Amino acid sequence: MKETMVFCEKCRKLVNYNVNEKETTRKLKDTNVKFVEKIAHCSECGCEVYVDEINNMNLDELYNQFRIANDIITLDKIRQIPEKYDIGKRPLSIVLGWGEQTFTRYYDGYIPTQNYSKLLENIYNDPYCFLKILDKNKCQISNVAYNKSRKATESLMYQYCVSIDVVSNYILNQCNDITPLTLQKALYYAQGFYFAFFNGFLLKENCEAWVHGPVYRDVYKRYADYKYEYIEEIEPVDSSIFTPKQKMILDNVIKSFCCYSGKVLEGFTHNEAPWYKTRGDLPNDVASNKVIDKSLICEYFTNVVEKYKMLNPSDISKYATDMFINR
Repeated sequence: MKETMVFCEKCRKLVNYNVNEKETTRKLKDTNVKFVEKIAHCSECGCEVYVDEINNMNLDELYNQFRIANDIITLDKIRQIPEKYDIGKRPLSIVLGWGEQTFTRYYDGYIPTQNYSKLLENIYNDPYCFLKILDKNKCQISNVAYNKSRKATESLMYQYCVSIDVVSNYILNQCNDITPLTLQKALYYAQGFYFAFFNGFLLKENCEAWVHGPVYRDVYKRYADYKYEYIEEIEPVDSSIFTPKQKMILDNVIKSFCCYSGKVLEGFTHNEAPWYKTRGDLPNDVASNKVIDKSLICEYFTNVVEKYKMLNPSDISKYATDMFINR
């Protein structure tokens, strides 16, 4: 806080001041709000003096505590959203389906309703949630604004991605006997469940809807010579390169799926929406290089986690077991 002199009405002159704090309760929109109020006193006579900066700080704290008490998104989070997604306040408001100035009012301190606050909280926490809204309403803003924001959003979703070669090597090192077909399915399940639990992507690469299920093309080329044989001579991987979340998903996917043969896992994927929706009416035995849209993987595995009431990645085994029993 700047050291400035203020006018004391009792001393009738400019004076220095001291700042004390006390817990105060004030009523705001029918809510009694408790907060710590700062009070300035004249350093000569001790009377309370008005300091504009302190008054603004008290108002900010009052509104902040009101937001907390009513589960309303904080002003700090609201102000981070345009920067986070590289989008102006006006186009952001339009993309969200609001009036052109609505987001600007919230940015300037106006308190949003519960419903608007929930939406803002969701897009603040979940880039994929924002991406779906952005894509849905992209025609409402300029192509330049859309492309800039989409690029920023995708960067957030990919910021913790790991090299697919490193992930492949880790899976292979953890399994004694694994074929290229099994490896492909393990990569696919790791991608899907990582998103479902942590709202991000483990791998940047797209997989394709081939005859034998989802396939990562570069990984296929790397191990094509093994055909249906077990892959050998794998480079060791230092698992410390993975975040705890990444390792948790990989270890549980390996435990839950790599115990099955590649053909069994192929059968699993043929019954899953990302593969069969991508192929459409194409017969199962006809080759295709159609890319499985990541949004299909996101939606499918998010629904799986909800359906099986998975609380943490160790629950992935519920799905694998059920798929095996009902195949």
